[in-house]
Amino acid sequence: MSHIVTIEVEVRDLNAVKAACRRLGLKEPVHGKVKLFQTEAEGVIVKLPEWRYPIVCDLPHGKVHYDNYEGKWGDQKYLDRFIQTYSIEKATLEARQKGYRVVEQSLNDGSVKLTINVGGAA
Repeated sequence: MSHIVTIEVEVRDLNAVKAACRRLGLKEPVHGKVKLFQTEAEGVIVKLPEWRYPIVCDLPHGKVHYDNYEGKWGDQKYLDRFIQTYSIEKATLEARQKGYRVVEQSLNDGSVKLTINVGGAA
């Protein structure tokens, strides 16, 4: 039986953040405090391509802080790609910890289909 799932993402897992960065070819994230134009944010710092300021993952609260000035200081597609990749990595980590098999398939529209086999018939 197949199930379609919609996920609202909270970024809380450091290992999944690191895995997403590796997959996307980004620098290793570091913990720290940075200035985002007129504010400061503290957490796991991820530098996205062509962004003036990094994004900051506030893991205890599941939030991602950033300032891309409505796309003028950073293309939203890079943040969307990071969130998508984080979600894939987190779901895969959780499934594999439970001993499930995960198959990933990239779709033509840019979305990704994850099939998690929990045993029995496929």
